[in-house]
Amino acid sequence: QVQVVESGGGLVQAGGSLRLSCTASGNTYNSYYMGWFRQAPGKEREGVAGIDTDGTTIYADSVKGRFTISQDNAKNTLYLQMNSLKPEDTAMYYCAADKGPARLRWLLRPSYFGYWGQGTQVTVSS
Repeated sequence: QVQVVESGGGLVQAGGSLRLSCTASGNTYNSYYMGWFRQAPGKEREGVAGIDTDGTTIYADSVKGRFTISQDNAKNTLYLQMNSLKPEDTAMYYCAADKGPARLRWLLRPSYFGYWGQGTQVTVSS
């Protein structure tokens, strides 16, 4: 099993940047595929970005060109660099992990992840 803890959320003005971090426990981090998700009030949880065990990444269309997912395997840490933030990016952001056979497009689907953090709030003011 793996436990993940997010950090780095906060309040930022539109056009600003934030970097979220997700630290995973355990010594088998490299065997997990990882993802960032977000959920705004009254809306379903949606995939933002995912990274497979080979480093391949996928992004939701709404964040392409603005967000970058990356990881530091030595630190068991996943990142989400968010630039050019918009008010519609306001949401609770969650880190998730799982392992096993997966197609890249699945990494934006919450149902393919079994391990979730508690979330970190991102608020973008206009």
